[in-house]
Amino acid sequence: MNGFVRADLAFSLCGLNCGLCPMKLDGHCPGCGGGAGNQSCKIARCSLEHGSPAYCFQCGEFPCGRYEGIDEYDSFITHQKRLADMERARAAGLADYQTELGERRELLDYFLANCNDGRRKTLFYLAANLLSLKALQEAREQARAMAEQSPKERGTQTAALLQASAAREGVLLKLRRKPKQT
Repeated sequence: MNGFVRADLAFSLCGLNCGLCPMKLDGHCPGCGGGAGNQSCKIARCSLEHGSPAYCFQCGEFPCGRYEGIDEYDSFITHQKRLADMERARAAGLADYQTELGERRELLDYFLANCNDGRRKTLFYLAANLLSLKALQEAREQARAMAEQSPKERGTQTAALLQASAAREGVLLKLRRKPKQT
């Protein structure tokens, strides 16, 4: 979108954790305001119309009608905690939130490099976005202890650890698709 530029390509205007997104990390998406390939975005257009806040939570009208039901369904990245993540960024401050995103990215990179048997990628992306840092750190430490196992065994066991943490935290590690209209 012309005129829309962002300095922070890891945390979007609307609260998506782009730094933990499979499309962004695989090089298929430049992120909002990230250059060529940007898709037209209603929220980016809204930002331009409201003085160009870097994040929606900085707008005097937030949360507006655009956020009704925004966490209900997912795309290729989870939308489950968008509002909660924006509130954490606002409350803790952007620097602290960026530090947390960096830690989550390091954990995600570890799981993808050391525990991905080719079938767990989406699970690892979801876990990095949705589970507590403590649960992710514990799973990494347990995965490190499995260094002698094959990638398939390590992937299976790490997936089970993450699913158990998700159950304890009341989190669903599955993308929620919008039902098709008939």
